[in-house]
Amino acid sequence: MMQQSIIFGSRAVIEAIKAGTDIEKVFLLKEAQNDLSKELFELIKKEKISFQYVPSQKFNKYQDKNHQGVYAKVALVKTIAIEELCESLNLETNPTLLLLDQITDVRNFGAIARTAVCTDVKGIIILDKGSAPINADAIKTSAGALFNIPVCKVNHLKDAIYHLQGSGFQVVAATEKTDEMIYNIDLNKPTAIIMGSEERGINPSTLKICDYKAKLPMYGEIASLNVSVACGAFLYETVRQKTL
Repeated sequence: MMQQSIIFGSRAVIEAIKAGTDIEKVFLLKEAQNDLSKELFELIKKEKISFQYVPSQKFNKYQDKNHQGVYAKVALVKTIAIEELCESLNLETNPTLLLLDQITDVRNFGAIARTAVCTDVKGIIILDKGSAPINADAIKTSAGALFNIPVCKVNHLKDAIYHLQGSGFQVVAATEKTDEMIYNIDLNKPTAIIMGSEERGINPSTLKICDYKAKLPMYGEIASLNVSVACGAFLYETVRQKTL
């Protein structure tokens, strides 16, 4: 069974957040109100960290811990900076990267990571806020793939795109808002593919700065594919082109 790292106590959680630790979620006992817990709550709101008020029974199994009515689950996968990722890559090998714009479903995220590893994607870039947590469910759905691929968290996807373009990558957006098919884009070069959420797609302002927009052919009455399935189709097109 996969174990999660847990931090107990308001001060410990506050310091972990300030140190940049990837926090999956903070659990709070509503009755535990003091100056320290108020400081923690303000920090949680400021950093947009997921939190939940829970009944005292949730803390029963942690009676031997000095929890002070607070505990936090720490993300299981360590992330790296996008600068570190780019510096580690050899552009002559035509690496593929994947950017995810507000994909919040944990299972979709896990499935995408699994396909990414199978198609030799060199890194996944996600938003620091508003993305699916890298938790036990995501890792399970990925069949452990999230332990085998670098994951970067960025504050703004547009800044990440500019950095990638400046580093020698072409950026291809997967979107229905184009007539261009993915099969017509040359993917046998350093390429970053962006997938958007099923509800909103890719942010319009992000689309404007991409080098190419591309879509998959669609038939029948269904308007769109599940994002993990669409992502798989895009990634395997990169494999097809590289192995011709």
